[in-house]
Amino acid sequence: MNIEEAREYCLSLRNVTESFPFDDVSLVFKVENKMFALLSLDAEEPYIALKCSTDYTEELRDRYTAVEPAYHFNKKYWNGVYLERDMPAEEVCHWIHHSYREVIAKLPKKIRETYDE
Repeated sequence: MNIEEAREYCLSLRNVTESFPFDDVSLVFKVENKMFALLSLDAEEPYIALKCSTDYTEELRDRYTAVEPAYHFNKKYWNGVYLERDMPAEEVCHWIHHSYREVIAKLPKKIRETYDE
């Protein structure tokens, strides 16, 4: 998966916005104004930071060389995924969607209910 494919997938999710709140190379994706992903546009190797349930953070790091603790994020909840390593594109999309759902799960019930599938 390349950066553009990751970006397109993030933007395909409902009510997602993108912005550069930190600098001009860290593309942030938000749902309901809450960040769920960050694409580093200047990294030597394509990289996306994703929020992850603590049930899976360590398991993913052990399973894939593509997954490492996310740089500059709380390592308990955020993983960094290198897009061109050993994680298949479908799996990257799964974890992007997981991150999106993790953020939605913390929203007020009234808002959360609008996202129930």
